[in-house]
Amino acid sequence: MKRVIASLVIVASLFTFAGTGLAQQLDARTQQALLDALNDEYKALATYQQVIKQFGEIRPFTNIMKAEQTHVEELLPLFEKYGVAVPENEWIGKIPAFASIEDALKAGVQAEIENAQIYDEFFTFVQEQDVLQVFKQLRDASQDKHLPAFQRGLERGSGLGSGRAAQGQGQGRGQNAQGQGQGQGQGNGNGQGQGNGKN
Repeated sequence: MKRVIASLVIVASLFTFAGTGLAQQLDARTQQALLDALNDEYKALATYQQVIKQFGEIRPFTNIMKAEQTHVEELLPLFEKYGVAVPENEWIGKIPAFASIEDALKAGVQAEIENAQIYDEFFTFVQEQDVLQVFKQLRDASQDKHLPAFQRGLERGSGLGSGRAAQGQGQGRGQNAQGQGQGQGQGNGNGQGQGNGKN
């Protein structure tokens, strides 16, 4: 009897030890949220890579692209902890070309707005505190840093265009005024009249 009990204790201990190495499980909805979060960060990363490929290393795209890569890296430990397979980034090479930098900035604004909304939706049902913490960090980065950066880029673009146009108009007016002044000076040719008098 003692041998049977001892054997059962050993078997139970082995199962307990093995269980400690198993990944914790997420419910299906939270698992999908994790996948959706990574997919959205993948899409943003590929989008900003496309912008840089087209227009060169321009801000704020260079900084935000690096931030998106960091966001991906912050999500990956959660996949490992909860035993969720990490998908490949299927957005690479699939982002359409942008007609202009302004269009790219507008796309950035829309992407960051949608990104923040996705995380806000996740907050209504995700229970795991570590997942919530990472989601909140990523939402705040999109909402408080990336979105304002793209909005400032659009404002600067519009302001620069208006400023250059105004400057050009001002220069044109100045040149016209200068030309008019020179014409008046030539018209007052008193020196030539006096010369004729001496002859």
